[in-house]
Amino acid sequence: GSLVRRRCLYLHTGRACCQMMEVLLAALILVCSSVSSGPAGGYSGLPALGGIYYYQYGGAYSGFSGADGERAQQLDQRFYLLKLPIARAAMAVGGCLLVFPCVLILVGVLQVPWHFPAWLLIECTLYIVIAVGTMPALYYFFHSLLSVYNSSVCKEREQLYQSKGYQGFWCSLHGAEIAAGLLGCMAAMAYLLSAGLAVRDYRTVHEQKQKPLQL
Repeated sequence: GSLVRRRCLYLHTGRACCQMMEVLLAALILVCSSVSSGPAGGYSGLPALGGIYYYQYGGAYSGFSGADGERAQQLDQRFYLLKLPIARAAMAVGGCLLVFPCVLILVGVLQVPWHFPAWLLIECTLYIVIAVGTMPALYYFFHSLLSVYNSSVCKEREQLYQSKGYQGFWCSLHGAEIAAGLLGCMAAMAYLLSAGLAVRDYRTVHEQKQKPLQL
């Protein structure tokens, strides 16, 4: 019982709270990244989702007929395929960022840093590497998205839908993609904070382990 209580005490520390915040941010990044890719069938896939999606857009290609409908579907599929690698990469990064703090929380609960204080320095190094690597990753994410939105496929798709009076198909970043970027920046700051907390805890553990020797 006392061992379980000591292990649960870790969840009340500043480092654990920061790590739980990192789990939440990574989960939100994962969700926003999945939203970014959109339905597999593009606009044609919206009615299959039912509910608000169907009524918001007025049905499956209700404003299209003949060749225009076929062209809209082709453009949707090509646009989806252009964004798919970016969304998959972002989801993979979000998944890794979700697993990383979960592992560190487990390590803390098992009191590994107390038995092996050098682990905290390793943890600090990993946090700094991830925080620094987040910046070029965000640059690549937005640069790739803007390349897709500036493509001829997106421009033609936007003009086709606008010609039929449909809104919401602009060639620009949407809310989920902007949110993913902001969450990434928040995660980077959380990683730097965790790195500082890891160094502080290393000093604390080192001092506590030296006290019995002094006595």
